[in-house]
Amino acid sequence: MKALVTGATGFVGAAVGRALAHAGWDLRALVRRGADRRNLHDFPVEPVEGDLADPRSLRTALEGCDALFHVAADYRLGVRDPAPLYAVNVEGTRNVLAAARDAGIRRIVHTSSVATIGIPDDGTPGDERTPVTLNAMIGHYKRSKYLGEQVALQFARDGLDVVIVNPSTPVGPGDVKPTPTGRIVLDAASGRMPAYVDTGLNVVHVDDVAAGHLAAYERGRTGERYILGGENLSLRAILAEVAGLVGRRPPRIELPYAAVLPIAVVAEGITRLTGRSLTISLEGVRMARKRMYFSSAKAQRELGYRARPPAEAFRDAVRWFEAQGMLRIGPRGRGR
Repeated sequence: MKALVTGATGFVGAAVGRALAHAGWDLRALVRRGADRRNLHDFPVEPVEGDLADPRSLRTALEGCDALFHVAADYRLGVRDPAPLYAVNVEGTRNVLAAARDAGIRRIVHTSSVATIGIPDDGTPGDERTPVTLNAMIGHYKRSKYLGEQVALQFARDGLDVVIVNPSTPVGPGDVKPTPTGRIVLDAASGRMPAYVDTGLNVVHVDDVAAGHLAAYERGRTGERYILGGENLSLRAILAEVAGLVGRRPPRIELPYAAVLPIAVVAEGITRLTGRSLTISLEGVRMARKRMYFSSAKAQRELGYRARPPAEAFRDAVRWFEAQGMLRIGPRGRGR
């Protein structure tokens, strides 16, 4: 079997590539000109230069493939110009699925996000059945992922064999940018996060997300969504876990939402003036008002999906950041 993986130079895409290669697949990766290719060194793959905005390059990349794993996405919060988010996450999805349809690709796994899943008002975990609308999407990242998922669902309704997976908050090795979540881990390990807000995330090892992609290809139902998550953890617990790995004291100051909001407004103003994204953003703070807890019961039941404890994800992420020179661990395990 041969598959094209979009986004294979990125965090989740590279993990999907590793999982497929380990399972014996022949792989081709769609790679943008000038992209950081470090993650492609981890598994045998044929890079093909192309772009989601260029249908001709997509047709070339898909030639001879049996499957498509569409993982590529623009995952940024608080961006100065949101147009690229929609170009990649919505129109890029439309372009690559149309090319896959025309190429006669057997089956497609589209990587969405739990950003498109509703969050119940009573605090219970959201799942694939939790109702949600575009109006409930906070910020351009969530809106673009929601609209991209709607594109994939429409292709499925029109007869294309598309299965959708919704990863929660992946953590682990290969986070080259890093992602906003990887930045939280890196800042916590480096001692750059002195306080926290009362929120929570569903944390999952990126390699378990990758295994879920393969399971979705093998056992998923066309047009269905599957949450690929791990364990629901408060931000306080996340920071304590990471701090413990490097011998630091976890932050003990809990900031109320009202105190963080004006800081985020200032940070977003700096971003608009300088074009440089900061760790904190108004979009991220607004998202943090709710605990983003989710259930993977459907994927467990239908795909045989399983996730390891999040402590392993944090450990592997910290080790990888250290190996890349992005994190320096001082004497007796204390970050510096």
